[in-house]
Amino acid sequence: MTSEPKKNSGPQRRAVIGAGIGGAASVIAGLPVIAGTAAAADSASLAAPSGAGEAAWHRYVLGPSGRTVRPVRIVRSEGDVTRPEALLTPGGEVTVLRRVPPPPAPRWPEGTTATGSSTHAGNNGSDGRPRTYAAQNCLDGDLSTFWNDDTEGVFPDTLTITLSGELELSGVTLVSDTDGVPADFAVDVWTGSGWHTAAAVTGNAAVQRAVAFDTPATTSRVRITVTADQDGGQGVFTRINEVWPQAVEPVTAPSVTIDFGKVVVGLPEAGFAWASDNHPGVRLAFSETLRYLSVRSDFTRADQAGGAGEGTDQYAVPAAGGTWTDTKGYSADGDKVYADGLHGFRYMNITLDALPSDMPAAQPWGTVAVDHVALDFTAYLGTPASYRGWFLCSDEELNRYWYGASYTNELIVDTFRRDDVDPRGAFSSSLDGKLVLHDGAKRDRDPYVGDVAVSGRTLYLTHDDAADAARNVLADLADHQRDDGWIPPASINNYTLPLFDYPLWWVTCSWDYLLYTGDRDYAEHYYPHLVKVLDGWYPSVTDDEGLLSKGLNGTSGYGDYAFLGRTGRVTYYNANYVQALRDAARIAGHLDHADDALRWNARAETVARAINVHLWDETAGAYLDSSTGAVRHAQDGNAIAITSGVAGSDRAASALAHLDATTRLRYGNAFMDNDTLFGGASQRVYAFTSYPELVARFESDQADSAIDQIKRTYGWMHSHDPGITQWEGIGPNGSPYEEGYTSMAHGWSTGVLPALTHQLLGAKPASPGYGTWEVCPRPGAVSWAQGRLPTPHGPLGVEWSHEGEVFSLTVHAPGGSRGSVSLATNGHHVTVRSGSRVLWDGGRAAMPGVRHDGGRVTVSGLSGGTHHFTVVQNR
Repeated sequence: MTSEPKKNSGPQRRAVIGAGIGGAASVIAGLPVIAGTAAAADSASLAAPSGAGEAAWHRYVLGPSGRTVRPVRIVRSEGDVTRPEALLTPGGEVTVLRRVPPPPAPRWPEGTTATGSSTHAGNNGSDGRPRTYAAQNCLDGDLSTFWNDDTEGVFPDTLTITLSGELELSGVTLVSDTDGVPADFAVDVWTGSGWHTAAAVTGNAAVQRAVAFDTPATTSRVRITVTADQDGGQGVFTRINEVWPQAVEPVTAPSVTIDFGKVVVGLPEAGFAWASDNHPGVRLAFSETLRYLSVRSDFTRADQAGGAGEGTDQYAVPAAGGTWTDTKGYSADGDKVYADGLHGFRYMNITLDALPSDMPAAQPWGTVAVDHVALDFTAYLGTPASYRGWFLCSDEELNRYWYGASYTNELIVDTFRRDDVDPRGAFSSSLDGKLVLHDGAKRDRDPYVGDVAVSGRTLYLTHDDAADAARNVLADLADHQRDDGWIPPASINNYTLPLFDYPLWWVTCSWDYLLYTGDRDYAEHYYPHLVKVLDGWYPSVTDDEGLLSKGLNGTSGYGDYAFLGRTGRVTYYNANYVQALRDAARIAGHLDHADDALRWNARAETVARAINVHLWDETAGAYLDSSTGAVRHAQDGNAIAITSGVAGSDRAASALAHLDATTRLRYGNAFMDNDTLFGGASQRVYAFTSYPELVARFESDQADSAIDQIKRTYGWMHSHDPGITQWEGIGPNGSPYEEGYTSMAHGWSTGVLPALTHQLLGAKPASPGYGTWEVCPRPGAVSWAQGRLPTPHGPLGVEWSHEGEVFSLTVHAPGGSRGSVSLATNGHHVTVRSGSRVLWDGGRAAMPGVRHDGGRVTVSGLSGGTHHFTVVQNR
């Protein structure tokens, strides 16, 4: 799930004072170090391993070997730090951070006053205590108070300081708030007859900014004019905590930045051997990328909830030392020294510092000795022993992306706990303590059903022993079905977040769960919910042509997976509807509800015809995004129109050609072909909506095109910080699409794994519980592939290779199942053999159960056991 639109929290923030660690612009030269990846191959093409490839794929597995995870390198240290590298070798030497007490801050003469161009109304602030935001706060010597203007995003903002008499100034210091420091500003002084600019600053990112004047000035008034603020995600307001009548350079707070090698998730821990006896404070910040690691974490749930912590976790170190574990809550005086709890991150920063509001329980100076840093890994522990399905092929990159997807998904399989779920009304007692599929490692810590449409398949193909993580989500959402049939997308907002498309994904996910697991009890229990959503709610938003139309029945304010402002007849919603109806018909057929299956299949045909009549754009050769508003063509609607069977082969080829011509970027394919929906839409890539396009390309016999798109999309994410894991969304120029808020390990982005297993390797279930299966390889330029799929009957193994004019396929089928293989002829006259037996002689079937259709020879009725096939081009 992409993030819900963020609401500005206004000025409800407390000051954060302390030296930064490089700010948002910090980078490491070159690409990030990626720890834990597979051993590098000499080239992108690998030789096929002998046997079943069991040992060969183990080296790609990325999960930690145990629950305790330790850092792999020191990125940097700043200030007075001794032996930072000792943090990598627990049990030996210690890392020591020292900071001397700062001198008293300069004060203005008695009688000095301050006025602002505007002032935000008072409120209860982030700590629930009444607060004011008057300009006079900038002169009170209290770093926890500040002036907040009242014109969000509108400039200039001015702060005027009036002295009781004249004072010679050589400069001033602005101390501001990490929620968004003044970036561009000028300092003017009154010369008796007018204002004179004493200094100007651009591009500021420092919380404490010393501003030296070109020449000293004697003045009775100082004016600070702000023309730009940083956007810290809490509203673009000017916030100034203090102005000092001298240019005071900040003393760098000692800090160490540590790298865990890849994104990890769990409860961080830091051990302290000893400390000075003044309760020195330590602030800990976490980020999935270096770019968004500053004095603050890239994301905290406390920030999201408008609460405590100021973007970091805090600890007051006892003189005798101790072990800090990131347990959510306050650790001193009931409302001081806050920790946020679980984090998803790659980088961790430890700084000797304290929040002004935490004093005196924690002091921003002293000495601390750190003897170890670690993480208690809480997610699914994916080791070679825990993998029940695997994949390997001749292309090194594809192997890395498959296992990167699996690791990404492992990070989101976790227990639903009150302390680390999304704070926006997502906690639910009905999920508490259960295994679920969250959206992301960092956020959103809440299971959304649309995301399960991808992450569920990834789970079933790798760790089907944890399939209850999907069932628990699907069952819980159905249990909260609304009286009119609508099914909530997630527990967020107490199951009330109105999304138009996600009830359809619940239907498809329910079919997927039945298909992979064969859990008939689930299907029977929740069948009435299926009927209610398809025969109750969706007909209420259907127009006279049989198409879903967003806006009917009070749905104009409903969102979708990306909270897009689409209305009326939208191809994506309707193609999804066709898919859901056909999936529901399959469930009905399996449960012997023949009339329902007939009705839903008939409705799917009606909707598909209407899509082709009303939403096909003959000029573009693609499906419209919507029949309402500006003309555009979307990846989601066009791809799912193909995968759901709405588009015939000609329209499928045309739509894919249009996407090729209009959405291709170096970091994937954009989800819109222009910017008429919002600025930058044609530069945004979602792996979520790219997955059905990959499937459409493979199944339209465009395997090489699909592989190219995989390498652009997943290659970009793999090679850019944090590496390995797969991002929620990619924005303009390949950046995280919502900056530091972006989840860089998101389950809905793991579609490369099912695409490579089901489409390239070619194996997938054909009926519930793999009662029947099919193998239909689509190799493209890949010369060999092997894999195993876990099934309720035992593993389904597939291996194939393509050498010269010979294609060889071996299937190891579990007992108690039956299946078919489909072998491409590639337009040639071929002979198909099973061992020494000829099955197809180039013109006719030589055995029962063999047929030729659409450029493929299909062999049906295969039972458990090992089956060998060869396809040889006839000369």
